[in-house]
Amino acid sequence: MRRTGKSYFLLLTLGLMGSGSLFAANDASLEEVRAKMDAMFEEIGPENVSLSPVDGWYTVQKGSIVAYVSEDGRYLLQGDLIDLDQQVNLSERSRVKARRELISTVQDDQAILFSPTEIKYSVTVFTDIDCTYCRKLHSQIDDYLAHGIQIRYLLYPRNGPASRSWNTSEDVWCARDRNSALTAAKLDRDFETQNCDASTITRHYMLGQDVGLNGTPAIVFDDGTLISGYLTPAALSSRLQQAAADQDVR
Repeated sequence: MRRTGKSYFLLLTLGLMGSGSLFAANDASLEEVRAKMDAMFEEIGPENVSLSPVDGWYTVQKGSIVAYVSEDGRYLLQGDLIDLDQQVNLSERSRVKARRELISTVQDDQAILFSPTEIKYSVTVFTDIDCTYCRKLHSQIDDYLAHGIQIRYLLYPRNGPASRSWNTSEDVWCARDRNSALTAAKLDRDFETQNCDASTITRHYMLGQDVGLNGTPAIVFDDGTLISGYLTPAALSSRLQQAAADQDVR
């Protein structure tokens, strides 16, 4: 999707940032900044601006996209916020929480599922029909399943609406057998499809925008961890095992 002007600038500057809001926000300065952000950027509403852990700055957050704005509304700050005492990246913590909440809204019938007999782990994968590494990942789908990993595919045509990949994604979604259709599409083979409501592709695409994707494939764990790019079945299994172990420790 092509963006221009202030809206495009905001999405660019927000992509690498994040923080959490520590207090309830209700002061005149905050309301002024909320009004200014709302007026300047169509994607940002008053509810997207709150107090940050840093005095004199406010958090601007939409989905997993987070930035800081000075209390006078003049400066927009990019960069991760790190608590040096605790050795915690507060920015990434905020992104992970947002992604976890976003992915949890996707029910299984809103995705294309490839499931093993015994599911040990489940990941959501944003995939593009034509992406080389998306095709490489799918070519090994049986190996992921052998590791007990369920793949929940969401269709994310990187070139946006009206592109060849978008049209093919709609055809895949409208096929009676979506799994077979997806496999065929990634092999440039013909498959049977039909007319249907393909608005789910738009929902997948917008969700990918909110998650903060930089490309495909993009693998999102249930805990909100984002892996940008391809991982072998063994490497993905190892990462999922480590993530589960880290959860047990917390």
